[in-house]
Amino acid sequence: MIEQELEQIRQQCLSCQRCSLGKTRTNVVFSDGVPNHNLVLIGEAPGFNEDQTGRPFVGRAGQLLDKIFESVGLSRQKDVYICNTLKCRPPNNRDPLPVEKEACRPYLEAQLAVLKPKIILLCGKVALTSFLPNVTAISRVRGQWFDGPYGSKMMPIFHPSYLLRNHSKEKGSPRWLMWQDIQEIKRAYDALRI
Repeated sequence: MIEQELEQIRQQCLSCQRCSLGKTRTNVVFSDGVPNHNLVLIGEAPGFNEDQTGRPFVGRAGQLLDKIFESVGLSRQKDVYICNTLKCRPPNNRDPLPVEKEACRPYLEAQLAVLKPKIILLCGKVALTSFLPNVTAISRVRGQWFDGPYGSKMMPIFHPSYLLRNHSKEKGSPRWLMWQDIQEIKRAYDALRI
């Protein structure tokens, strides 16, 4: 049932021309992972690799994201549904324009309406500002829980591409903070399954 509803939304995306990105994309990047009511990760927008494959988080950042999940026993194949704020790649990987975010928002809202997730991870600044528009510095709010749609808990987390540029694992570094966050996410996820 969930899969069928999501497939209907994906089919709408395939022919979408709500903004100019519909003319420049190679593929619509709708989702990856397993549709579920527990854990959804919302990223920013597709990059080059994602545009080529039609799947979110498949480049170096996606490989790091998979390792972060695996470090606490989670995986996109069993535990996480992954989607993006935008379904089409902005040229040169620039940040999405407000008009593009607005054009894509109904698809993201439809995905969340079908899933009604209990935990939403807002991965990166674009996802953060899409749900918490008055908060612009992810470093100030990452790791904190916020009330989200459908009674969900939302946590902003660093985008893995940011972590790829910050290699230090010292206490207080972005990678160290991400390790704290993923452990908290795993605790919340495990509490759902009790």
